[in-house]
Amino acid sequence: FVLFSVAANVLEEDSMEQDIESPVTIHQPKLPKQAREDLPKNLGKECAKRKIQRYVRKDGKCNVHHGNVRETYRYLTDIFTTLVDLKWRFNLLIFVMVYTVTWLFFGMIWWLIAYMRGDMDHIGDSTWTPCVSNLNGFVSAFLFSIETETTIGYGYRVITDKCPEGIVLLLVQSVLGSIVNAFMVGCMFVKISQPKKRAETLVFSTNAVISMRDGKLCLMFRVGDLRNSHIVEASIRAKLIKSKQTKEGEFIPLNQTDINVGYYTGDDRLFLVSPLIISHEINQQSPFWEISKAQLPKEELEIVVILEGMVEATGMTCQARSSYVTSEILWGYRFTPVLTLEDGFYEVDYNSFHETYETNTPVHSAKELAEMASRAELPLTWSVSSKLDQHAELEAEEEEKNQEDQNERNGDVANLENESKV
Repeated sequence: FVLFSVAANVLEEDSMEQDIESPVTIHQPKLPKQAREDLPKNLGKECAKRKIQRYVRKDGKCNVHHGNVRETYRYLTDIFTTLVDLKWRFNLLIFVMVYTVTWLFFGMIWWLIAYMRGDMDHIGDSTWTPCVSNLNGFVSAFLFSIETETTIGYGYRVITDKCPEGIVLLLVQSVLGSIVNAFMVGCMFVKISQPKKRAETLVFSTNAVISMRDGKLCLMFRVGDLRNSHIVEASIRAKLIKSKQTKEGEFIPLNQTDINVGYYTGDDRLFLVSPLIISHEINQQSPFWEISKAQLPKEELEIVVILEGMVEATGMTCQARSSYVTSEILWGYRFTPVLTLEDGFYEVDYNSFHETYETNTPVHSAKELAEMASRAELPLTWSVSSKLDQHAELEAEEEEKNQEDQNERNGDVANLENESKV
């Protein structure tokens, strides 16, 4: 129990160390003393405000610190997952300690049985039948405990049939040793075959880009698999992390909004044999509908992309994550092609995986582009005379409405005069 409590505390501290990421600071250039004195005083404050604070880091780890967790006993109820999540050095330390403590514990019991039966007083007496043959001290009892639990069986120290308490202890140690072996070996096997190691070979482009594709403004990023073994049933999804204030005045920090990357068309289900460019069409349902090139650097947002699938070799599900902050979204760029046709096969050049090139892209938001397109679709026969005719018709309609209102008011006045005369 003490070992499991230590493991839970170590896991909690370890997760805190891994999850906390110091924000990226903007370093000021080295300037002469006079130049530094002439800088505006608010420059340091502006740089401090522009610190990058990620929700998910580029390597996929979540930058969240779980503080004030008082119910640490929950780590003990799920002790198997607790041990698997520990770092290798702590896991190996617990592995060795569990076996060592078990052997020492049962070795002490074997020595106590021999001591209480008087076997230590009859060492070398051929007429005396001990509980364990050739057991002459604590060290030999400890070695016999190791042989019993690991079923080595050297044949020098053996239990006799004149010791019922030793037979019971042998059964207990054999059963408990099998349980310890199954638990610890299973923990090590799961830790070795963790699918998150497979996710290390799933790569995302360093930057996301915004440019035109098929006449529509799109947000795009690239994913690729470095291994020849495929990810089965791979799927991709994306979320926008941005603070939000509701109409009722409630502030929601780090609100998560889904970004459609082909859910309705099936484009989110990938055949990830070669690098693919994932595209999000910026339409009226998109959170980027009203964001232009000039407004994008002012936005405090983060795009989290999640790639999931099954490892073909083991059948286990793995997940790879990455994120893009505002400074990593390039407006007016496209990704450099990486796939070329060679003699009988396709070759992928991963040296150009993260490269982009600039392309002609409007600086307006998708909403403004849609409004300009709707105005451009007006008929060409729309002339000045037609505008005047329409204006005249509108004036005539307004005059008729005013005349009707005047008649209604006159009728009401006449009715009131008649009633007053009566």
